[in-house]
Amino acid sequence: MCGIVGLFIKKKSLEPQLGELFSGMLDCMSSRGPDSAGFAIYGSTVPAGQLKLTLQHADENFSWEELANNFKRQFKTKAPFTINSTHAMFVLSAKDAAIRRFLREEYPEVRIMSIGRRIEIMKEVGTPASVLSRFNVRQMRGSHAVGHTRMATESAVTTAGSHPFSTGQDLCLVHNGSLSNHNRLRENLRREGIEFQTDNDSEVAAGYLAWRLKEGDSLSQALQSALKDLDGFYTFTIGTREGFAVLRDPVACKPAVMAETGEYVAMASEYRSLTSLPGIEKAKLWEPEPATVYSWSGQITE
Repeated sequence: MCGIVGLFIKKKSLEPQLGELFSGMLDCMSSRGPDSAGFAIYGSTVPAGQLKLTLQHADENFSWEELANNFKRQFKTKAPFTINSTHAMFVLSAKDAAIRRFLREEYPEVRIMSIGRRIEIMKEVGTPASVLSRFNVRQMRGSHAVGHTRMATESAVTTAGSHPFSTGQDLCLVHNGSLSNHNRLRENLRREGIEFQTDNDSEVAAGYLAWRLKEGDSLSQALQSALKDLDGFYTFTIGTREGFAVLRDPVACKPAVMAETGEYVAMASEYRSLTSLPGIEKAKLWEPEPATVYSWSGQITE
């Protein structure tokens, strides 16, 4: 089961409505994934040389202020942050690897949800409706978002095991399906320097794409390679700084439907998740073909 959704705003004036439109889509997938839910929002871009860092701690009373002060001492820079339930979003002028090393050594209980210049990932155990409410998603704005509602089949119901998974800057993946060769791939990717935080097969798919991009592939090339190297059944939706992409395996047994208008592109596991979108009755609708990369990026209209 599991439900995945993605929404890419083509008309810039609709960006303030992203959270509201996306929330309706994700909530509609509750029956496909009642265990936990998560989302990646691509909002404001921080300046070059800075990184947006989304972190999670299980204790809502965790002292993010103390962590901010330690960031300042370690990196000799300001560390402004905002708190959203169990998550906090920091902006730091520091290198990705140095941030990860510092947190791994000094705050091993703090989990990195995402790092990049635009991406913010938040996820928790609970129904999709409760997760949407907890993080006040309906008030969020941005150009695009991807989300996931999980029905655990091969690993425990935990925040860490929830989607999206991010293993590279501004890159994330949500997945409906199951990979059969993830254990071998995980070990191979670790040797290539890719870090993993869980035993979830979907995180391996995210790590694979991060590796291919690091090796110089375009996203389309990385996804074409995935068709050869990832064994199993899957529908992926991938978020990047500029847009999002969709890929189904060569058998395409996991459902997906897409809709496009002059204002947006949307995908979901089921059509009913798209019915609340404006102008859906006039949208171009189709089921993504097997083993075919679909992608969108960049703003089209004001």
